Amino acid sequence: MKIFNTLTRQKEDFKPIEPGKIRMYVCGPTVYNYIHLGNARSAIAFDTIRRYFEFKGYQVTYVSNFTDVDDRMIQEARREKITVPQLADRFITAFLKDTAALNIEPASLHPRATHEIDAIIAFIQVLIAKGAAYEADGDVYFRTRSFPNYGQLSGQNIEALENGASEHVDPVEQARKEDPLDFALWKARKRSDEIAWPSPWSLGRPGWHIECSVMSTKYLGDTIDIHGGGEDLEFPHHENEIAQSEAKTGKTFVHYWMHNGFVTVGPEAQKMSKSLHNFVTVHDLLKSVEPQTLRFFMASVQYRRPINYSLNNLKQATIILDRFQQAFQTAQFRLTKDGQSVVSPELKEMIDRTEKQFVSAMDDDFNVQNALSAIYDLLPVMNQHLTEKTVDLAQVKRFCQDLSSWLRVFGVTLKQETTALKENDDHVQKLLAARKKARQEKDWDRSDELREQLERLGVHVQDTPQGMRWTRD
Repeated sequence: MKIFNTLTRQKEDFKPIEPGKIRMYVCGPTVYNYIHLGNARSAIAFDTIRRYFEFKGYQVTYVSNFTDVDDRMIQEARREKITVPQLADRFITAFLKDTAALNIEPASLHPRATHEIDAIIAFIQVLIAKGAAYEADGDVYFRTRSFPNYGQLSGQNIEALENGASEHVDPVEQARKEDPLDFALWKARKRSDEIAWPSPWSLGRPGWHIECSVMSTKYLGDTIDIHGGGEDLEFPHHENEIAQSEAKTGKTFVHYWMHNGFVTVGPEAQKMSKSLHNFVTVHDLLKSVEPQTLRFFMASVQYRRPINYSLNNLKQATIILDRFQQAFQTAQFRLTKDGQSVVSPELKEMIDRTEKQFVSAMDDDFNVQNALSAIYDLLPVMNQHLTEKTVDLAQVKRFCQDLSSWLRVFGVTLKQETTALKENDDHVQKLLAARKKARQEKDWDRSDELREQLERLGVHVQDTPQGMRWTRD
């Protein structure tokens, strides 16, 4: 199995620290608003990756944080005249509801920055004691140049970074810093109405980067297998995480860095973001789009590639998902019918080949497009066998199980056909019986008339070599 490691810019053989177990940390949202599709991309991409590891038999410990205090949260809480924790609680609840609708597995742990203040302070104290950080007027900064490999993850040149930092740093903050590149670990409170905690340096709050280093090492250990997030976090967030974590522990922080591509919109493939005002929230989108369809659309693109969001692309994903669903339900229907089973080496060979192609594609840095293509190519072969008078029922059953297992990796739960009659639904039962009799008597006009009556009742009828098949809305 190979994974593209952002740190080395190449695919590497994946070898977990502990055989059979994976420790995985993924940066979560800043909870000051509903998540948009760009935020959801990361959650879906790494949930799909996690699911494939679990498909392979790994035990995955998956930690994803909530940033529940920062400048944006303070400003939004002030605007709404509520507290920062109240704002955070509202949008954490919304995040969990929206991600559950998208069939994203809950993290093993969702730590919150404000619940880790003591651990954050202790972490910073170690960095100060080692000379990697310093206090200045109540703020604490990391000495970036004290970390020799700074810039390696993002491929940045430290001299170029210095010039850029000098142009963008606030003059007042710059006066406190030893170096323009130094970044904040602790921020002193600037206004009396700001949320703050006592520390050895000031009443204040943690900087953004420190929380992920603290929570990752606290809950997963000093060295972890995988750290993930959007490609926009590569610099400075993840670069800073490496510097402060390895400065504290003296150990390699992460073995494999993984970054997902953006969601883009429009003919110019512009990145979706709140700052560009071109975003759509998952909360709003789920009012008009089937959650499983949206999940499948987002999961069907390899995690490092951009996803171009459009109604047409969403429609194409819907068509493909419907074909998977129909093939599954047709196979399920065939299994309910009594009949002679035959042995089909051809069908077995095709399913064997699909399984190998699926695993081979996913093992190649989670190439979901090739994996789905392999499954899709199996459908016409399977559908052809299902129309024959005799079929290999053992392979049909295996197809149902394998298809469910493969698509579960993408967060898709295939649905059983709804054939149960409602309470006191004698009328539908009589229409179905009458239509069956009409077909036996070759009264095709009457058969069509009864089909139309059933359709108006939400009952859909299909005639198959194995008899009449029906489902209802």
